[in-house]
Amino acid sequence: MVSIKQIASDMGVSTATISNALTGKGRVSQELVTRIQTRAEELGYRPSIAARALKTGQTGILGLVMPDLTNPLFPRIAQTLSIQADKRKLGILIADSRGSADEQSEALRRLLDRGVDGLIVVPQKGTTPDPMPVPVAVLNTASDPGNSVSADHSGGGALVARHILDIGHRKVVILGGDQVSEVQRDRIAGMTDALPSDIGVDVFWGDAGVEKSVAMVQTGATAIMTTSDLIALQVRTELMRTQISVPDQVSLTGFDDMSFSSIMHPALTTVAQNVDEIASRAIDIISAKISGNMPDHEGETVPMRLVVRQSTSIPNHIFSRRPPR
Repeated sequence: MVSIKQIASDMGVSTATISNALTGKGRVSQELVTRIQTRAEELGYRPSIAARALKTGQTGILGLVMPDLTNPLFPRIAQTLSIQADKRKLGILIADSRGSADEQSEALRRLLDRGVDGLIVVPQKGTTPDPMPVPVAVLNTASDPGNSVSADHSGGGALVARHILDIGHRKVVILGGDQVSEVQRDRIAGMTDALPSDIGVDVFWGDAGVEKSVAMVQTGATAIMTTSDLIALQVRTELMRTQISVPDQVSLTGFDDMSFSSIMHPALTTVAQNVDEIASRAIDIISAKISGNMPDHEGETVPMRLVVRQSTSIPNHIFSRRPPR
């Protein structure tokens, strides 16, 4: 590894000047700082984590605990957090709690043992992370009192419900995956709150709810709104099995705009999180907490975005009432 001493010798300046230029301390002209940083990068210089820890008491490493890396949403969030951390010259160690509250606690302890400066946690549904001796930022939902920053899940539910309402649906089904999940409960609350009282609404949960939702189409429901794209994919499979057409006989919506949602047939109407903004704010929050500059604040919410695709359309009974052109 290239050392500060080697860079100083290469450039013919003191080691103190090199150190000040690379750490932003001392009086070094901007022109020389730029030259030193460029040359250090060319030579492959990387600051020593061990030396930094001895000098500052911090490693520059964050811990990230994700609930289930087999879910396509969470690797995307982890990657975006890693990119945002890298921009601030921070590293991230990632742990997967694998759907288990006990494993979440163990993952947090393992990361602490590795000397992380702070922790970012996307908690297991229905859990609160254990108290930690380092700063913690929680990415969950507004209804979680410990939430630091999250998508506006309730607002996202309202967006998709208003879309379904605006295109003419008056009997709808809402399907969630797990009633323990604060995120899914907030999404469903947003949907139901946005629908007027004269709209027929049935809410189901879990795998059994997939068959119940499809059965409701046969009794007049014209739209199924789900709390995730993965659940929407399950519903689409069941609809195909029972030969119910989307969107001709029923409109279908998801949540999270996962990579497969745009290539489903038909492409899925969904709600997208601003993952870049959430990740950026999460890194800002944990960095401020580590430095001691974070005032007390309530959890922040980042607006979501409706993505309208071909899986939703005007109900057939409205089409049938329209006069020919």
